[in-house]
Amino acid sequence: MWNRVELKMRGKQAFQYNYWPCVGVAFIMSVISMVFSSGGASRSAASLRQRTYYSDSSDLWNGAAYTDSFSAGWPAFGAILGAVAIMLALFGTLLMIFVGNVLEVGGKRFFVRNQTERVGVGAVLDGFRSGHYGNIVLTMFLRDLFIFLWALLLIVPGIIKSYEYRMVPYILSENPGMSYKEAFAISKRMMTGQKLETFIMDVSFIGWYLLGGITCGIVNIFYVMPYVEASFAEMYSFNRAKAYAEGYIR
Repeated sequence: MWNRVELKMRGKQAFQYNYWPCVGVAFIMSVISMVFSSGGASRSAASLRQRTYYSDSSDLWNGAAYTDSFSAGWPAFGAILGAVAIMLALFGTLLMIFVGNVLEVGGKRFFVRNQTERVGVGAVLDGFRSGHYGNIVLTMFLRDLFIFLWALLLIVPGIIKSYEYRMVPYILSENPGMSYKEAFAISKRMMTGQKLETFIMDVSFIGWYLLGGITCGIVNIFYVMPYVEASFAEMYSFNRAKAYAEGYIR
């Protein structure tokens, strides 16, 4: 079993060895996470709130001195906002599937390679030029879909599945042509007995995230995010070596 303190120490050394490219890639990955994971939902929710506001406002104006024709325009305007919200949400989802997830795999590839060599920021695009773009898109989409479906049952099963599939983008980063069934099976095997420890490792960075919040994200950009990504890349490398030793990957 890996040691959390040792992984974090090695991760810190790895990203400091190639500092600026690590900062750049970690920043790209954090933007992907914020924009593609929550941006679409936030825009949709905001638009829906606007639609509700305008609809409610039209009811209020109906009882005032405004004409019926004027107030009748508000529901139509709300419907337009709703349609725009749906289109934005759909566009954001498609962007996440066909671009965001592939960049995530490229980012994981960068930090795995960064353990043994100096890598440029351009490595984040490796998923697009691997020759297996379609397989990466499919596997990452199914990962997100399965986690979402499990989360519909209860929050806890969704969280458990997210940890079970934690290694999938790392596996794809080195084996972009691997079938999704095999990638899921290997990730599940790697994470057996490690989910709680991985959760604790996630929690161990909270202090750094709080410091990043206090500094308006400056510390997150220049230290925390590359530190986190490099540390979890070390965890994957440990699991990969363990998998070779146990013989379930070749």
